Parts: sequence; C-alpha cells; structure tokens
Amino acid sequence: MKIYNSLTFQKEEFKPINPKKVLIYVCGPTVYDSPHLGHAKSAVTFDLVRRYLKFKGHEVKLVKNYTDIDDKIIKRANERNIDIGTLSEQYIEEYENIMDLLNIEKDYKNPRATEVIDFMIKIIKGLITKEHAYESNGSVYFDVSSFSKYKTILQNISQEDLEEEEEEEEIDYSI
Repeated sequence: MKIYNSLTFQKEEFKPINPKKVLIYVCGPTVYDSPHLGHAKSAVTFDLVRRYLKFKGHEVKLVKNYTDIDDKIIKRANERNIDIGTLSEQYIEEYENIMDLLNIEKDYKNPRATEVIDFMIKIIKGLITKEHAYESNGSVYFDVSSFSKYKTILQNISQEDLEEEEEEEEIDYSI
C-alpha cells in the first residue's frame, strides 16, 4: 500500500514501525451537532484502511477521539439550556448509531477530550518550555517557525501568500 507523504510530496510504500501491529490515530468529530457527510467520509476511509491492513495480516488498533469540549459545544449547550456533557453524549450516541448503520468496525478506543485535559495541559506546557509554543491574548499558539519543514507542507499556498504571513501570529495556530 502506498501513502502520500506531504513532506516529500511523493507516494511512498507504507512501512509500519512494528511489522505486525499498526497503530492509527484519527481526529474524530467535535460533537455539537448531528453527524454529517464529512464525518462519514473520514470514518469510511479509515475503516477501509483498517480492514485492508487486517487483511494483509496486521493487528490494527485505531483510536478516534471525540472533542467533547469546545466553544461550539459550549455555545450550543447554552442555546439549549442544557449541560455540556449531556449535549456531547447525545451527539456521540447519534454518531455511533450512524457508524453502526454504515457497518464501520468499532474503534480500539474513543477517548473524550475531557478525559485527557490534564495530559493536554502538560504537553502544551512542555511545548512552551521548549519554545515551540507561546501565550498571547489568553491563548496558546504553536510557533510554526520552530518546525523547519512546516512551510514545505504548505505546498498549495503560493510563495507570495507565505511572505505576506511572515508575522508570527498570522501563520501560527491556536492549540
């Protein structure tokens, strides 16, 4: 199986770190509304990859998170005058029911963002300490200049656009 490598801009043969076991992490839905076609596309795509790898003899563990705390979730919960957790669980259940209808295999794990907040804070503090991130106006931003190949990944952005975004806050992103 070949996979496109956005750092080299080439299709490369997939070589797992462990020849018998493949670990996959997929960013799952932010659960503030009903699942949509984009959620289904991602789920079907990675389900096909998982099934193919299993067919080829690999043990596959796929982890897909649920973002169950987010500004959109807080806003929607406030609009409906319900608890954030109640809203999130409602849409997680709806998402899982739809994935069952699509015959998507169950994931190895589905951690919720709220279950790992302390861990995320620890990672972010580490990024700040190592000067890969910084605080500004109450938010924390990843300093893309600390990752030398970042601009290489932005192949579809013209050189003019990149030069216009030299100011760090414009190209850095919130974490």
